Amino acid sequence: MTASAPSQNLPSAADLQPWLARALDAAKQLGASAAEASVSVSRGLSVGVRMGEVESVQFQRDRDLSISVLFGQRTGSASTGELSEAGLQRAVEAACAIARASGEDPCVGLADAALMANHFPDLDLCHPWNLSAEAAIDLAKECEAAAFAADARISQSEGASVDTRHSLSLYANTHGFIGARESTDHSLSCVAIAGSGEAMQNGHWYSAARSSGDLDAPAAVGQRAGERAAARLNAQGLSTRSTPVLFPAEVARGLFSHFLGAISGGALYRRASFLLDRLGETIFAERVNAAQRPYLLRAAASSAFDAEGVATAERALIANGVLQGYLLGSYSARKLGLATTGNAGGIYNLVVDSTFDGGLEALIREMGEGLIVTDLMGQGVNTVTGDYSRGASGFWVENGAIAYPVQNLTIASTLPDIFRGIQAIASDVDTRGSVRCGSILIDHMTVAG
Repeated sequence: MTASAPSQNLPSAADLQPWLARALDAAKQLGASAAEASVSVSRGLSVGVRMGEVESVQFQRDRDLSISVLFGQRTGSASTGELSEAGLQRAVEAACAIARASGEDPCVGLADAALMANHFPDLDLCHPWNLSAEAAIDLAKECEAAAFAADARISQSEGASVDTRHSLSLYANTHGFIGARESTDHSLSCVAIAGSGEAMQNGHWYSAARSSGDLDAPAAVGQRAGERAAARLNAQGLSTRSTPVLFPAEVARGLFSHFLGAISGGALYRRASFLLDRLGETIFAERVNAAQRPYLLRAAASSAFDAEGVATAERALIANGVLQGYLLGSYSARKLGLATTGNAGGIYNLVVDSTFDGGLEALIREMGEGLIVTDLMGQGVNTVTGDYSRGASGFWVENGAIAYPVQNLTIASTLPDIFRGIQAIASDVDTRGSVRCGSILIDHMTVAG
């Protein structure tokens, strides 16, 4: 698959900039002391097939303009999907009315003007895929057919899908800052079902990329889904034990997502994080290092500026296991008496360094005996206390090789113990999301059947 020529179906940044200027001007005319506005447009195609038949074809075309105004230390926000003079005026008037009726908050306000981004490198995020619905259907059918061909025990399918989206967003404020992001997101996915009756098992796989040329082939995605479903047949239970636990890369990144939630400004100023006031302390095993890398080409969360226009920066968050920083926007920073870190909107690519030269198979051999967790269920993660307890299924390992599939398990520990118990981080990095890490081996967790 290769990317097609750039689509002409979206307006340009130059077309949208005047809407932001008019919104900010209208806010000032109504008495606002400061204001910020954003406008976004997108178009997309989503196709789903199941058992060889088309289940859905959806074309999406969205647009939105949002305005936030400040009257001193009072703020109000409104949005509209109507890009017209009348729609814009109504949104600005609504935001101003909300602000006038709001209470004062000493922490509201635009980010410091001196922190606005002034460097906008090309991060290679935009690769439109001019894919027809008919071609997308063919790709989805090829993906699903490969799942059935992967193993004779594949009996059903929950379907295969193809999605493509092209988006453009602009942000501006009364500091004079204006920035634009144009990006594309493409994906292929499939869910296969093996076996029959109560013994059925499913297997899911997907590929996601900024450019369609970087996607895995449909047949490879479908085959992986089929193989994963078949491998889970005849799953057993386990007796309660303490054992090493191995998280494959696609599951392991969730552990670092919990970490990011615990160092986010909202959790911190609400005192709802077990990592409050822990800067400079050892949180992870000494071997763990991780940093924000906002300028990675074609990455899922690359950006030169955050949701407030503040310049993003490469920065260490974990160095030799020690917590180096938080993720703060200007509001949460003021609540904490700190400075924004340019993370309004979240993380801009967390890259976790590998510590082990090898992928999942090599790490299985390294573990020797223990549990591989391939699927997690439930929401049993408490970032206030750090308690961790989730339903799980996967594979039991003996003598450095998979012995049999297991299911109906609960794995339990605490996030501090999990983080300090990281024994190895493999080199099989999953690049499909905002957290990039390899498979992770934890020294021990409690596993209950």
